[in-house]
Amino acid sequence: QVQLAESGGGSVQAGGSLTLSCATSGYHISRNCMAWFRQGPGKKREGVAGISMGGRSVYHDSVKGRFTIVQDSAKNMVYLEMHRLTQDDTAMYYCAAACRGSCSACSGGLGALEYADWGQGTQVTVDS
Repeated sequence: QVQLAESGGGSVQAGGSLTLSCATSGYHISRNCMAWFRQGPGKKREGVAGISMGGRSVYHDSVKGRFTIVQDSAKNMVYLEMHRLTQDDTAMYYCAAACRGSCSACSGGLGALEYADWGQGTQVTVDS
């Protein structure tokens, strides 16, 4: 059974930091592309950070230099380290995997259509 389970969300003051975790089950994340997406109130879902099988990471312009996607294949975990948070970062954050199990090929980009499986999300609220 495959599963993506996010945790680590919560409320934080502007300027603060949070680390989100995605526990994966049934995935070979070293042979997959993983990503974090978010959807803020009244906004479309957008890709925040992605990582390819080769470990190449990409980021949305709005989070470059503040967010880092980290993959721990030994623990089957994917993290999103978030710093200098602003109210614009308030959103439900989702972990996504490009392929069920493992991929033969994937890009690790920020387009939602690339990703087959999604977690339930974890809420991040940034207070002023």
